[in-house]
This record gives sequence, C-alpha cells and structure tokens, in this order.
Amino acid sequence: MKKVYVGIIGFGNIGSAVAEFIKKNHQVIAANTGLDLELKKVCDTRQLKIAYPLTHQYTDIINDPEIAVVVEAIGGTVPAKKIILAALNQKKHVVTPNKEVVAKHMKELLAAAAKNKVQLLFEASVGGGIPIIQPIKESLAGNNISQIYGIVNGTTNYILFKMSSEKMEFASALKQAQDKGYAEPNPKADIEGYDAAYKAAILASVAFKAEVNWQAVYREGITGITQEDIQYAKDIGYVVKLLAIAQKVDEKIDIRVHPALLPANHALATVADNYNAIYVKGTPVGPLMFYGQGAGGGPTASAIISDIIASANSKFEIRNSTLKKAKVRNINEVKGKFYIRLEVPDRVGVLAGISKVFAQKKVSIAAVLQKESNGQFVTLIILTDKVVEKNLRAALATMKKLSVVHKIGSVIRLIA
Repeated sequence: MKKVYVGIIGFGNIGSAVAEFIKKNHQVIAANTGLDLELKKVCDTRQLKIAYPLTHQYTDIINDPEIAVVVEAIGGTVPAKKIILAALNQKKHVVTPNKEVVAKHMKELLAAAAKNKVQLLFEASVGGGIPIIQPIKESLAGNNISQIYGIVNGTTNYILFKMSSEKMEFASALKQAQDKGYAEPNPKADIEGYDAAYKAAILASVAFKAEVNWQAVYREGITGITQEDIQYAKDIGYVVKLLAIAQKVDEKIDIRVHPALLPANHALATVADNYNAIYVKGTPVGPLMFYGQGAGGGPTASAIISDIIASANSKFEIRNSTLKKAKVRNINEVKGKFYIRLEVPDRVGVLAGISKVFAQKKVSIAAVLQKESNGQFVTLIILTDKVVEKNLRAALATMKKLSVVHKIGSVIRLIA
C-alpha cells in the first residue's frame, strides 16, 4: 500500500472537514485506491487545539520532504497564489477549492505545475461535491463539448427558491440564508454574481481548453429580482434561476452569468435549496446533468479528497496544461428572448408608443400581459422574440425617455 502524506494550509470549515474525512474514511479510501492517506501537518495563523502537528508558517509544509500533496484552503488570491506557486515549485501536488485564485490565475498556475511535473487540481472549485472538472477532463475527453450551463451558486439558488416557494422578499430570504450559514455576512460575491462568474470562467477554461479572463465574463446578480418577478414568472409558466452559461458560438466563447427564466418543466427549474446542477452538452455523448450539494464542508471535502487520490495515483498523467487564447463574445452580440416588466400610466395609447420604439429598434414582441392597476399606473409584462441584445438595449434606452413609460422594472433573459 502506498503511503501518502498530506499537508493542509488553512484549517477553517473546509480544511477541518478534509482532515475529518481523511481519518473517518481511511479504510474506505485504502480499500478503494490502495492509498494510505495521512495528514502530517496543518498550517493556520490561529492558535488551534487540534490532533495534528500545527505550524504558523506555510513553508514548514511545502518544505517538508515527506509531504507529497498540499491542500490550499485559505481562499482569496493573497497570499493563496504565492503559496500555491511556492508549493508547485517545491514539486508538491496542490489541491485547492479556491475558485477565485484558479479563475484569475489558472494559466500561470498550470504552467508552473507542468514545469515541475506535478498536478494542480481544483475539482472542489466548482459545484462543491459534484464531480464535474475531472469528468470533463477524463471521462468526456473523447467528446467535443459545445455547451455548459447551470446553477453553480448555492446561496443564490436558496434565496430564489425561498422567494418562489414561500413568497419571501429578497431581503428576508437573504437573511435566512445567512442564518443557515449559506451566505456570508457580506454576501456580495454571491448575490452580485462574482462567485458564479469565477466558476463559469473555470468551466469554460477546462471544457474548451481556453484562456478566459474572468473579467470578460458578463455578470448580473440577483439583487434586482423582486417578488413581483417571481410571481409573474409563475403566471406564465417560468421559474427564475441564476445561471452560469459557457458555449461555443462562431469561433467565440459566449460566457455569462445572469438571472434567467426557465420553463417550469425544465430540470434546472426543480433544483431546490442550496443545491447545484450543471448541464454539459457534448458530441457524441449528448446532454448530461450533474447534480448535488454545491457547498458545505462534507461535499467540498469529498471533492478535495478525490483530487488528493488523483494526484497521488501514478496512472494520472499531466495533461491539459496549455490554454489557448480565446475570443469572448460581447454580450451585445448575443441573441435571446427577454421578459421585461414595465410600469406605465393607466391610459389609452401606451402600448402603441412602446410598440413603435420596439419596431424601430428591430425588437419583435411575442406577447404582452397587463397586470393590476393601482389607479394611476399599470404593470405590463412584455415577452420578446429572439433579439440581438444591443437592439434591445437601444430600445430600452429610448423607452426611458417616453412619457408613456413611468419605470422600467426588471429585464430578464428567457432560456428555452
């Protein structure tokens, strides 16, 4: 049996969960893989009472000749990037759940790993416990992958689910997510779409072997979604979800994160609470869906331990370390259908004025629904046919100036 010593840098919820399950599942891991995993040392800046040797200097781990695999679990980019590069340059395999550092510095980190003939593995950076990175690289290596899209942020899915199932307002659903530990005290990364954008960039890079600048990922969060939108969507047979989308279109990559209306019978529409679900479309395999818990100590530890096993197993060779420059499609070029919520004066002739603007900007209206009036204003829900985004934006910019439009509420994309 092969002995493999592991070092963990950062002993918070994730690092401690990895330690727990290396110990708890030791016999299962040994029986299934032939590996004797042992946590040799932990690095954390805090004074901790733990059952493992503790150091406050990460160099004590990366310079230890017995430690073969380093788990970076501190998050962020500083000093995470420095630590990962130092470990790789010491010819240690590195496993990390850190989506931010991977999304921002993947090319540099992979190059350092290849140079030193070691592995950089980051299964836990997307989808928590869902196996997605390794299946794309290994199981689907014979496929031409054309599209990946899905729910990759458990916090926003929980909020939207509660808004839909219990008619909670956004602020109340967010507070409940924070109380349950699904959302941070400062939830900006989740609710404004940054977390999902990092993950979308990682998925696109892995699936398309592309160098993706995460800042080129179009990003919208869910802070503008109201209870009105949730209920109006239900009325027309849709559910609101925050989606990450990456697909090949005309030699470019269309990569974006935004709220979307999904048909109520779509598989992703039924994903509840803080779960994640990711669709992968490839040839010849067709569509696949990966589903499971997208966060939490246990699921994330599962993915990290899987990567530790992969890095320690000699049959896994280094590949996919070179990323090619990719052209990312500008959001203005994207074609799609839209849901638009308007507040307009409750009088004759309003729709004629709005329709005229849409026609001038080459936007075709598929349906119009008039909602309740408060005596002065009425809500209009407009659904468009497929339209180039820049045309829709031009139409909305013109409409803002119309006397027949009191307020443009939400503009949400539809996914068929």
